[in-house]
Amino acid sequence: MERKPRKDRNVEKEFEERVVTINRVTKVVKGGRRFRFAALVVIGDKKGRVGFGTGKANEVPDAIKKAIEDAKKNVINVPIVNGTTIPHEVTGRFGAGEVFLRPASEGTGVIAGGPVRDVLEVAGINDILTKCIGSRTPINMVHATVSALQSLKTVEEVARLRGKKPEEIRG
Repeated sequence: MERKPRKDRNVEKEFEERVVTINRVTKVVKGGRRFRFAALVVIGDKKGRVGFGTGKANEVPDAIKKAIEDAKKNVINVPIVNGTTIPHEVTGRFGAGEVFLRPASEGTGVIAGGPVRDVLEVAGINDILTKCIGSRTPINMVHATVSALQSLKTVEEVARLRGKKPEEIRG
């Protein structure tokens, strides 16, 4: 019997996936307790594209699979300067959570905690300073980080908005 090679083994993955958190959710019913799992996943290609998603299911692998599908629908592009950092300081807010992102010089590394680090690493940002203010719930941190990255502008965008040339703003 000749075996066929599986199709998905040789395919290069488009995105790197990171499971940020898995929550066990309990529902008390007449017969006892029902357990479900909620997964929060971040995906990115390490070249400036990043997305996140959540999924719920009765089993952990199914919840992760649903979260990855959800994340692929919410991918955003992040402007990266010098191949390692962001163009300017920015603050992202979601709920009671706030994330402050500041560009750093080359070789600094990712100075961030848990969920924020996951988002920035899969986005391809290698040098950055961050500070979490307020709620430290993983989902709020991921939402706030992505909203901060979404509000970043390149020098070209700023120049266009001001009606100037990029050289006038840089110099």
